Amino acid sequence: MGTRLLSEKLVKTRFPHLRYIRIHTSDKYKATIYAWTEDMQLSKQDELNVEKYANAYLYPYVVFQVKAYNAVRADKVPLLQEVPSEIVLTALRSNLNQYGILAAINRQFPYGRLRFKHYDVINSIIHFDFDALRRMEEQEKEHMLRCLREMIPLGCYCEVQFLEDEM
Repeated sequence: MGTRLLSEKLVKTRFPHLRYIRIHTSDKYKATIYAWTEDMQLSKQDELNVEKYANAYLYPYVVFQVKAYNAVRADKVPLLQEVPSEIVLTALRSNLNQYGILAAINRQFPYGRLRFKHYDVINSIIHFDFDALRRMEEQEKEHMLRCLREMIPLGCYCEVQFLEDEM
């Protein structure tokens, strides 16, 4: 499964002279790679090479485009927010699947159970249910969504329906 973190690692390994790399799902089945060298530049040749590499070797279900790193602001790419190291390690696994995602979330949020509901192929949305044993704060829900976004494939979105027991 091609997560953002794994994809960034692969691009950095292939193009070590690119110091700044950020990959973001820009639309369903599309992702943008933002890149710069140490000098805060992205040459036309680097742009072409990265785009060719990504579209040929990363994930066949995603169309990649490449832009200079400073376009993250104009494209309104959300700021990176911290997630637990276990989520990062899970997202970096090349053999990650839905079971690995569910297990990682269920370990992070032991007061409930995340279940895969269905995948909306047309809109590229993965739907989950979270059966909570207690009422969850909005901050906790947003934190779970952040963790999930790091582990789902590029070009996809996710939604969680929180099913909370009334206390």
